[in-house]
Amino acid sequence: MTNPSSLSSRFINFFGINKNITAMIILVVLVMLGEKMGERFLPLYILAIGGTNLAVGFLNAMDNLLSALYSFPGGYLSDRIGYKKALMLFTATAMLGYLFVIIFQSWQAVFIGAVLFISWSAVSLPAIMSLISKTVPANKRTMGISIHSIVKRIPMSLGPLLGGTLISIYGTTTGIRISFIVAFVLGLVALAAIHHLMENEIVAPKTSRIKELLKLKNFNPALRNLLVSDILIRFAEQIPYAFVVIWCVNNLGVTAFQFGILTAIEMVTSVLVYIPIAYYADRYFKKPFILITFVFFTIFPLVIYFSNSFAALVIAFIIRGLKEVGEPTRKSLIMDLAPENAKAETFGTYYLFRDVVVSVAALSSAFLWNISPFTNFMTAFICGVIGTVWFAVWGKELSPKEKN
Repeated sequence: MTNPSSLSSRFINFFGINKNITAMIILVVLVMLGEKMGERFLPLYILAIGGTNLAVGFLNAMDNLLSALYSFPGGYLSDRIGYKKALMLFTATAMLGYLFVIIFQSWQAVFIGAVLFISWSAVSLPAIMSLISKTVPANKRTMGISIHSIVKRIPMSLGPLLGGTLISIYGTTTGIRISFIVAFVLGLVALAAIHHLMENEIVAPKTSRIKELLKLKNFNPALRNLLVSDILIRFAEQIPYAFVVIWCVNNLGVTAFQFGILTAIEMVTSVLVYIPIAYYADRYFKKPFILITFVFFTIFPLVIYFSNSFAALVIAFIIRGLKEVGEPTRKSLIMDLAPENAKAETFGTYYLFRDVVVSVAALSSAFLWNISPFTNFMTAFICGVIGTVWFAVWGKELSPKEKN
C-alpha cells in the first residue's frame, strides 16, 4: 500500500511547491479574481458611461505603457526591499485604484484608478519571478513559473464569469462597480494572507545598476533576439486586445455571460497544457514550445475575424488559450539568460522595453479599428507572422548542460 505522506512528498517535489510558493498562489488567486471581475469589461464600461472608441484604445495603450513603466521599478524594488514587501506594496496600490472606480462614476475616474490597478500583474511579476528563482531549484524553474501561470488562469477564467453574471443582473455600470467592491475586499484578505504566510527575504545591500540595465548591457544577443520577436508578437496580441470583447458583444451579438464562458474556455485550455509542457521544457529544449506559442498568437486575430457563430468563437478562444503553451517557458528562458545577480532587474528591464514599444501599437489599435475591424485584425496577424519568423531564424536558448 502506498504511503500517503510519500505521495504528498512526491507531489510537492514534482511541482516544486514550498511555503513561499503557497503564499504566492493565495495572493495571485485573490487579487486577480477581484481584478478580472471588472477589468475585463472596462471597455464596455467606458462606452456605457460616455467614453468613446478612442478612450478604449487609449486605455489599452495606457495599460501596455504602465506595464512597461511599472515592470522596471517592480524588479528594482523587489531586488532592494525583497519580494514580500514589494508584493504587499503593489497590492495596496491596486486597492487604492479600485476605490476610484467605486466612488467616482466617470470614465475619467476609470483612467485615474487604472493608473494604480490595471498593471498589478506587470508590477508584481518581477517580484514573483524573483521569488520563484530564489526558492525553487533551477531544474524546476519552468515548473514553478507554470504553477504561477496556472493559478493565474483560475481567477482569469472565474473573474469574467462572475463579472458577466453581475452585469447580466445589475447592468453594465452597477455590475462593474460591484465587481470592484469585491476586488477591494479580496485585496484586504490577500494582504493579510501574504503578511502571515510568506517568509521575509534577507536582502543584501546592492549597488544601483540602473544606467547599465537601461542600456541593455545585461542583455546577451539571445535575449535581445527574444525581445525583438516578443515585441512583434505582442503587436499581434495587443492591437485587437481591447476590441475583442466589443467585437464579440456588439458585432456578433454574444452576451456578457457568454463572453465570460469563452474566456473560461480560453483559461481552461491554457491550464491543461501548462504542466506537460513545463515538464519537457525543463528537461529538453525551450525554443520549440516558444515558437508554437508565437504561432497561436499569430493566427488568433485571423480566426476570430472569420468566426460568425458561438461555436466558431469557441474554437477561436481555444486557439487563444493554446497561445499560452510556451509562455512559462518564455519567462523561464528570460531568467536563464539573465545574469545571476540581477535577475529581477533584468526581467523588469526586458518588460520595460517590450511594453513601451507595444504601447504604441496598442494606441494605434483604435485608429485601425475605426478604419475597419478587418484592418485591425489583419494588421495584428501580419505583425505576428514577422515575429514568428524572426524567432524561428534567430531565437536561441541555453543547452541543457549550460542550464545546469
